[in-house]
Amino acid sequence: MRKNNTVGNLALAGYNDIFQHTVITQFEGENIVRLPLTELHPPEFHPFQVKDDDAMHRLVESIKRNGVLEPGIVRPRPNGGYELICGNRRKRGSELAKETTMPVIIRDLDNDSAVITMVDSNLEQRDVLLPSEKAWAYQVKLEALRHQGKKSDKHSVDVLIEQTGESKNQIFRLIRLTELIVSLLDLVDSKKLAFNPAVELSYLTIKEQTVVFDAMQKHEAKPSLSQAQRLKKLSQDSRLNDDDIDNIIAEIKKPPTTKTTSTDKYRNFFPDNYSDKQIDKIIIALLKNWQRSQSNIL
Repeated sequence: MRKNNTVGNLALAGYNDIFQHTVITQFEGENIVRLPLTELHPPEFHPFQVKDDDAMHRLVESIKRNGVLEPGIVRPRPNGGYELICGNRRKRGSELAKETTMPVIIRDLDNDSAVITMVDSNLEQRDVLLPSEKAWAYQVKLEALRHQGKKSDKHSVDVLIEQTGESKNQIFRLIRLTELIVSLLDLVDSKKLAFNPAVELSYLTIKEQTVVFDAMQKHEAKPSLSQAQRLKKLSQDSRLNDDDIDNIIAEIKKPPTTKTTSTDKYRNFFPDNYSDKQIDKIIIALLKNWQRSQSNIL
């Protein structure tokens, strides 16, 4: 996922639109109104994916039974309707549940406040986040905090450290993933490319990353950490070409050596459920009998 600007083109409009709707109740001291789903529009940049997966199916069933339990957060758009800052999964669940409206709180938010609200809501409510979701969420929140100049007691990154429990190093390594081309980032999300090699590949140029992805598909292989580090070093030295990439990705790894036991060659003479210890015991007993018989002959 690539974004076109630093925090997304989140629009700002007047707050007086709030009073055009009937308040249905309150949530944590704020007025809640019910808006048509057709008036709710996602932000231009939204790092969190909305999927029709099992979790969505459970949400739909919950909405059918109980409605939307927690209101979304919106702000008016200059050209009409509302920007749905928080609650895009709830909106999708409402659509699938055949609802036509959704409860929301209307707030007057500037761009940076809207980004922080969106990220905080998703970090708090979602149990599992994809690496790409974390990467973009951390990046846009850091940018928004820096724009707001919140550096009094804590540096911007300290806010994320406290909120997420991630180390400073891990936060910045996750943010590196935003430098990956979409094809490689999708592989990270699907666990077809490990996190550490992906971070190293993020230092390659877009063209080099594209060649890496094509080589991975061609050879049905994925780079190890050491291979990704070699690619990064060659790229930083301006010595990485298409042949280098293809050769490194195509390297054949030696299959792991399989440790064999002394009983393996005899296993086909015994039942499958016999352990190595049982087989050894029987073989030793047979050898002792054979040894005694040889002594009698002599």
